[in-house]
Amino acid sequence: MTARLLVASQAPGTKVHATGLSFNDASGDRLRQWMGLTRDVFYDESRVAIIPMGFCFPGHGAAKSDLPPRRECRETWHDDLFRLLPQLDCILAIGRYAQDYHFARLGRPLPKGARLDDVVRRWKDFGGQGSGEQGPRLIALPHPSWRNSGWIKRNPWFEADVLPMVRAEVARAIGG
Repeated sequence: MTARLLVASQAPGTKVHATGLSFNDASGDRLRQWMGLTRDVFYDESRVAIIPMGFCFPGHGAAKSDLPPRRECRETWHDDLFRLLPQLDCILAIGRYAQDYHFARLGRPLPKGARLDDVVRRWKDFGGQGSGEQGPRLIALPHPSWRNSGWIKRNPWFEADVLPMVRAEVARAIGG
């Protein structure tokens, strides 16, 4: 594997699970727009790796919302899988399950109770490469689902300040 950019996500929704193609839905359209990538580049495995915390749709909860990713995927596969990917240069951690895992895995655990606003806004403090830090850049993003449209509207700094940086980091990581 040669991809230097990782899209680390939660778990597939029902549509994505049925198609077997990650982000093959409206959330994927929004994510590709955030990243500044075409569909062809996004799905080019030599440039972009896409690895969710759960590999299958986890089902719905009582409130008809998606359940969390199944723990056995991470417990069985993730630690070994990421040891095989030392070339990763940038990780986009989408959603709290992916964020908690990858920040902790890279020795940068998020503070308990840290809010999405803080983690996304202060990406350099939590996951950037400061002086002497090793490993990939780690950028937290909200899930691109329509369910987060309200959060995006309430936080205009996300589109104004964070997305230009995300596009620059993505371009750097894929060599574009």
